[in-house]
Amino acid sequence: MSMLKKYTQARIALGHAGTSIPLKSELAFKLAHAHARDAVHSEIDIDALTSALQKFQHPVLTISSAANSRQEYLQRPDLGRVPSQDSMQILAEFAALNDISIVVGDGLSATAINKNLIALLDELLPLLTQFRLSPITLVRQGRVAIADHVASTLQSKIALILIGERPGLTATDSIGAYLTFNPKPGLTDESRNCVSNIRPGGLAFSEAAAKIFYLISEANRLQLSGVKLKDNDNTIKNSEIANHT
Repeated sequence: MSMLKKYTQARIALGHAGTSIPLKSELAFKLAHAHARDAVHSEIDIDALTSALQKFQHPVLTISSAANSRQEYLQRPDLGRVPSQDSMQILAEFAALNDISIVVGDGLSATAINKNLIALLDELLPLLTQFRLSPITLVRQGRVAIADHVASTLQSKIALILIGERPGLTATDSIGAYLTFNPKPGLTDESRNCVSNIRPGGLAFSEAAAKIFYLISEANRLQLSGVKLKDNDNTIKNSEIANHT
């Protein structure tokens, strides 16, 4: 069992002290639990992200969901799925026909977005040069479905939200990517495709970007997403990606 530890961050082969696990392992468990709780309550660093996003030379918007606080966001998931009234007005001002709206939400781990968003976009944006992009939209207190409101208002064919995933005891910094073709308010999970566990210790940024690019390309070609869009390409060749950079 100890040989398997190098393949996973899961808590296996911890050893034992009598009938209990070693003190070091128990303390590490409690520390990981504390980190997970901190990630859930973390705040998206809008200023730092806005500054870092400038290198992509692409417009950036900042909006909020209808949840007025982190506590309300956690207690009322429905409020995290819709933009505030002020935010809807901001979005309406930038409405224009585009292919993709990239939305960034804190989700249940702003830590993931603060740490890993830029590295993921470094790999992803060069693959999307053939598409027209609406402004990148940063969302405070946002959940997955808010991307459908954002993209619909911005008049984009595809919504792509990069959002902090629910933290676990071995990972507090995972980003999930969800895409929807023909986004509109009221859609549910079967309308979306997901690429999850995007982080240094999980799905590598380059691999995640390639997978997202493939799904977006297929959604655009077939004019659909969700359960009707099958992931039939497990190996995207570097040469294929290079043709779009």
